[in-house]
Parts: sequence; C-alpha cells; structure tokens
Amino acid sequence: MKVHKTILQLKSSDVLGFLEGSDLKDQIVVISAHYDHLGKRDTVIYYGADDDGSGTVSVLELAEAFAKAKAAGKGPRRSILFLANSGEEKGLFGSQYYSEHPTYPLEHTTVDLNIDMIGRIDPNRKVGDSTNYVYVVGSDKLSTDLKPISEGNNKKYTKMELDYKFDDPTDPERIYYRSDHYNFARKGVPIIFYFDGIHRDYHKPTDTPDKINYDIMEKRARLVFFTAWEMANRNDMLKRDIPLNDPGR
Repeated sequence: MKVHKTILQLKSSDVLGFLEGSDLKDQIVVISAHYDHLGKRDTVIYYGADDDGSGTVSVLELAEAFAKAKAAGKGPRRSILFLANSGEEKGLFGSQYYSEHPTYPLEHTTVDLNIDMIGRIDPNRKVGDSTNYVYVVGSDKLSTDLKPISEGNNKKYTKMELDYKFDDPTDPERIYYRSDHYNFARKGVPIIFYFDGIHRDYHKPTDTPDKINYDIMEKRARLVFFTAWEMANRNDMLKRDIPLNDPGR
C-alpha cells in the first residue's frame, strides 16, 4: 500500500474588539462567536446563517450596545473582549490558539459567554414552548456563581425557558465539547454556551438567512447582554470553585 500525503498550509485570523472598563478594567468578560463556516464546495455555497452568522451578528450588536452605554457615561467596570474566532468548524482552532496565546490573561478573565447558533428552533424539542427557549450549556461546570446569575437575569428580563438538556454527561451529541467556549473551560474559565439545537439545515447549504427566527434570536441575544452586564459590573470575579472534570473531546 502506498500513501501520499499533502500538507496544505492556510492562515486565518481571530478578530478582537476591546472595550475598556473603568475601575476593574484589568479584568475581562469575553463574548465570543465563530465567524467561519464550511465555505464553498465546487459551486455550492454553505451560507451558515445560523451556524454561526446568528452568533457573529449578535456579538456585533452586543458590542454596539456596550459602546453606546460607555459613550453615555454608563460603561462597564470590567473590560469586555468581543472575540470572533476562526477555524471553529475545522476543530476549534481559533479559540484554541487564543487560549494558548491569550491577549489578556485567562486568570483575569471572569467568564466566556459563547454564542453559536441562536437563530433557529430545534424541531426535536418536544417539551415546553418551542418559540421561547434557549439551550444553556456549561453554566454549572466551573463556578457555583454562574448558573444563579444566568437564571436571575432571565427571570428578571427575558423570561425564556432555559433548557439544560446538553449538560447531561451522557449527551450523545457531546455539545459541551463542540464550540469555542470549550477552550476557555479547559483552562478553568467559567463559560456559558448559548445554542438553539440541531436542525435539518445544520451544516448544509440550506442554512440560509430566510430561515432565521429573528424575534427569538434577538431575545436570546438580550439574555446574553443582561448576563454580560452583570458579569462586567458585579464586585467580584466569578468563583472558580468546581474542579474541572473533563474527559476530553
């Protein structure tokens, strides 16, 4: 048997936007999403409107909201890093690189709120209100502070059903390990991953903008905003009081 191997070297970039905080500016809140998708195969375009156009757009909207707050004299105490990762679809490469070469120290990073697919509805979800939910993944993995903060902001502002289905250690999809938050979590940074579920257009050319449910996408993004706002302005960084129990990907 003969094997011929060709290595193709490609370059890509993470995109970072930084909003400086005030009295706690040396501490960082990360809001992340990946901006890559599957590209073009022959003549077929894989649009990736939900995966992860919905997350990338949401990060930009959140950046605008925080910038407007700062311009109005009500900016966050902690600095906020708006992180658009590349290479997620090839193996979380962009977030892996950032976690290994962080621009801002991970020991000063209080949380990563990662948005990957929040614009659609899971056709397989058979419980609750399918038009008013979001899957919240990982909020109880590394900090006992995080889940109560998330739930408190949802109860006060957005009032969605927070579905923890993918926190199940026996989840066959292993969703916890499949987006950029994982590279923060494996370094001990508390995370939340916001997700809408697997739909029929996942990783297909039919993941197009006309199928996005913009109302629920906006509501989910608002939950991220209010959660990030509290993270950026509370007195203390999140406790890291739950040991990382990670079987790997």
